[in-house]
Order: sequence, then structure tokens, then C-alpha cells
Amino acid sequence: MKSLDASFFEANRARAMEKLQGGLLVVAGYTGMQRGNDAEFRFEQEASFWYLTGIEFPDWWLIMDAKRGKSWLVGPEIDEMHRLFQESLLDDDAKKTSGITDILSRDQAMSMLRTASKSHQLVYTVDLPSYHSHFGFTLNPAVHEMREMLKRTFSTVRDFRPELTKLRAIKQPIELEMMQTAIDLTITTFQSVKKKMLSYKYEYEIEADLSYAFRATGASGHAFDPIIASGGNATVAHYFTNNSPLKKSTLVMMDIGVRYNGYCSDITRTLAIGKPTKRQIAVHGAVQSAQRQIIELLKPGLLIEDYQKQSDVIVKQEMLKLKLMETMDDDKAYRRHFPYALSHGLGVDVHDALGRPKAFEPGMVLTVEPGIHIAGEKIGVRIEDDILITETGHRNMSAKLSTDLL
Repeated sequence: MKSLDASFFEANRARAMEKLQGGLLVVAGYTGMQRGNDAEFRFEQEASFWYLTGIEFPDWWLIMDAKRGKSWLVGPEIDEMHRLFQESLLDDDAKKTSGITDILSRDQAMSMLRTASKSHQLVYTVDLPSYHSHFGFTLNPAVHEMREMLKRTFSTVRDFRPELTKLRAIKQPIELEMMQTAIDLTITTFQSVKKKMLSYKYEYEIEADLSYAFRATGASGHAFDPIIASGGNATVAHYFTNNSPLKKSTLVMMDIGVRYNGYCSDITRTLAIGKPTKRQIAVHGAVQSAQRQIIELLKPGLLIEDYQKQSDVIVKQEMLKLKLMETMDDDKAYRRHFPYALSHGLGVDVHDALGRPKAFEPGMVLTVEPGIHIAGEKIGVRIEDDILITETGHRNMSAKLSTDLL
């Protein structure tokens, strides 16, 4: 399988340099986060930092001076005791991965930044997402700490995230190749699980097979915590415990993805355990029909606002057929049965931003994932595919995986 080398990250930095227009950019990679007592979670890098460096270890920084056309990595201070207990990145490996030849210590970096502040009144960084207040969880502190440090050194600190987001939104051919590999691995795993569906007794058995299959391919593993939601569990959009027994004549919704060479897939299918009921078939058929219609809308130049409006009409019409809404204006019922976003960008992040465009552009990859969730009937259906916007329309990158119930 093809992998990414330093030339990919060098090219990404060159494109970012153009956007900087002679400016200075200082970016913090994420720091490690506590899991419990003296243990930390498995590390996952901040996406834009990875996009510019390829570094997948904590506490590294990147400095880019577009006026000089030069980049530096700043390594973390790690004492010998921590090197014995925790895997860390050697300077030579950081150079090989990123293509950056100069690595500074923290003290050297701070001295360089103080000097740079005399000729650069403005410094850019990658700030927190603008919508982070809605997350409801603790943010990695490295990004905030970087901004605060820069505020003490420079007159003005400005967020460069919007520019990087626009660069990342349009996928390069090598990125699409990585994503297609991730998608194909997910499809193969889905198909294997589907064949064994009647042999599983618990949701976690499916999760275990998924985990084994993803790592056995050499991929990094799950792109996000998998959702294996059977029966009433599937009426919760982001169910995650995956512990319930699987009962005959119920549905199981599986929302899964793999990370391969830094890039994610994100696919959802809803399958029947044994013979489905007429109502289950009807609800699944409604979602399947809605998804097909919505995907057909996608093309370059389509306004995002129009896409959302037309998609809402399509899903509402299907809900009316199921008698889940009395009128097309019953938005309360609509959101009760479809409480999440229809689409999101896909790439280095599972929920990759598209740069807030007014219309779709060639090279963008997004999910299409309508759903209908009926808590009172313990039925939850979601179907999700990964769609590339092409020059003339769209391509369903996960089309090889059937959306059928059985």
C-alpha cells in the first residue's frame, strides 16, 4: 500500500507559505491527555499540525517564516526517565518525516520568536475551532497555551485556521488515494461482519471483529469510537457503549471508520438481525430512498444552503409517508426523528471542515448520512456514504458497499 513521504508535507507547507504572504506562523501540536491516574490516552495529533509536518508525537511545535521561506520544528523537552517509559520521536526521524532539517530546543525557539517580534508585529497560529463552545468536553490545552504565549510576545495574534481549512478542504490526488484505501478497508470489514451477523450475540463481538480487522491490515485502527447500536440503542445518534445483547428481529446500526496514513473513512449501515418487521423495512427503505436522492443533488457549484433546503424536503417527504410528521412544516417532529447534521467534511479529521464555502467545489469530500430514529418504536436507521465532488458531478467512494437491510 502506498504511503506518504516528506515531499507531501513539504508541498503542503509551500502552499501555506503562499497564503502567509510573508507572514509568520507558529503552530502547536497537541499535548498528551490524562486517561486515568498516571496513564494517558493514546495520542492523536492536531490535524492541521499533522498536515504541515506529518509528526504524530505530542508537544512539538512548527515555526514557518514566509518572508525567509523557511520552517523549523521545535522539539519537546524530555528527560531521560521519561524516555525510558514513553515512546518519543528522535530528531532524525522528525527530519525524515517532515522534510524540515532544523530542529530547535524550546529555549532556542523562544529566543527566535522574541527576535522575530521586532520585524513581525503580527503572528499567525492555529487557534481553537470557532464553534468549540458547543463541544461539551475539555479541549486539548496546547492550542490555547500557544496563543497565550504568542500574545505575550507579539502585538497581534491572528488565527490561520481558516486558510488552512480551505487548503485541506480540496483534496489532492494522493489524499484521495489514502482515503479510498481507508474506505475500501472499511467496506471489506463491513462485508465480513454482515456475513456473520447471525453468529453474534453481543454488540461488543462486532466491535471486536472490526478492531481486529482494521489493525490486521496495518491501518492505525478506528478513526473514531465505533457505534454498534442495536434495537433502541440506535435511537441515540452517538451511542458508544456497545455492550447490549443482539436480539432477533431487531436492527443494528453500525457507524464505523478506519484511519489509514492519516486519513479517515466514515461509513454507516443498518442491518437486520434475522427477519425484519414490515415497519423496520419501511423505515429503512425511507432512509435508503432519501439518501439516494440527496446524493444525486451533489455537484460543483451547488449552493450549500440550497443543498440543505432540498435535502430537508426529501427527508421530510419520507417521514410523511411513515406518518412521523403531519405536515412539511412540523420541524419539531422532524428534528426529533433526525437530530443531527446531514453531512460533514471528511479527511484528516473525521469531521473535517470544508472552509465555510458558499458552494461545493471539485475535490471536496463529504458524508451524506440521513437517518430516522423513532425512540417509541426502538427503531433507528442511518445510512452514510463518503462522496467526492468531481469536476462534473460526484463520485460515491463507498458505493461498493450495499445499503440493503439484508
